[in-house]
Amino acid sequence: MQSWLIWLCIAAVLGAAELLTATFDLLMLAVAALAAAGVAALGLGAGLQFAAFLLTAAAMITLVRPVARRRLTQAPQLRSGVAGLIGREAVVLSQVGREPGRVRIGGEEWTARSYDPDLSIPAGTLVDVFAIEGATALVHPREEPWPNSSSG
Repeated sequence: MQSWLIWLCIAAVLGAAELLTATFDLLMLAVAALAAAGVAALGLGAGLQFAAFLLTAAAMITLVRPVARRRLTQAPQLRSGVAGLIGREAVVLSQVGREPGRVRIGGEEWTARSYDPDLSIPAGTLVDVFAIEGATALVHPREEPWPNSSSG
């Protein structure tokens, strides 16, 4: 059997074992085995194949693994307070424009201004909260969905 096939089999076994353990260690070794398979496919000797495997494994475990673990174990950032209101839907209660009006965000009433100072938004309009300045929400009307091309 050719040596690159052996390295490919080793990579496949390590990859399958990684699916069972989810530790990233075996995944890094599988990538190293693929590197060794590449060296073997070039027709280089067994010593260079093992060197490629060891160097790639060391690089993957010391450089890639810590970054991957950090990214996966990081808790998602939760927006709270007024930052949690940005992007939410609101309903205009009294006209909003350059002069403040009122909107309902969730169950709370907020003072609001139009994000575009030249735009006047009538009561009853659905808007998105773009920003919060102090105790005032800056809002913009929701975009209409694209027209359905099959109804024409």
